[in-house]
Amino acid sequence: MIALDTNILARFLLNDDPAQFKQARDLLARPDIYTAPPTVLLELVWVLESYDCTRDEVVQALKMLMGLPNFKPKSFEAICYAVNWYAEGMDFGDAIHLALSAGDDAFATFDKILGKVAEQNGIAPQVRVLKR
Repeated sequence: MIALDTNILARFLLNDDPAQFKQARDLLARPDIYTAPPTVLLELVWVLESYDCTRDEVVQALKMLMGLPNFKPKSFEAICYAVNWYAEGMDFGDAIHLALSAGDDAFATFDKILGKVAEQNGIAPQVRVLKR
């Protein structure tokens, strides 16, 4: 299994550098199995957003990547939840944090918006918002 950096995935999705796009596309076309840690996907969302991609475009890009037969991101199930929560309006970083905390009793934060969004969507673990 070969782990990929954000820049490989970004060049593949954005095609903003033709030479690097071709290298990334050719790499992903090989029969190897590729992976990426959640932090790479978190950074990828940041990069796509910095290129003014809409939330829908980012979601489509992530789902396309995750649908590739030879791309198996680490914590796949958690990433799937995070992508869905992001699609519903949650910050992707918050969605990753919550999804990776799924087996925990609660998630403590000072972030009132995160607490509200998580409660509205019935997201586990329970988000406990501490008072400032």
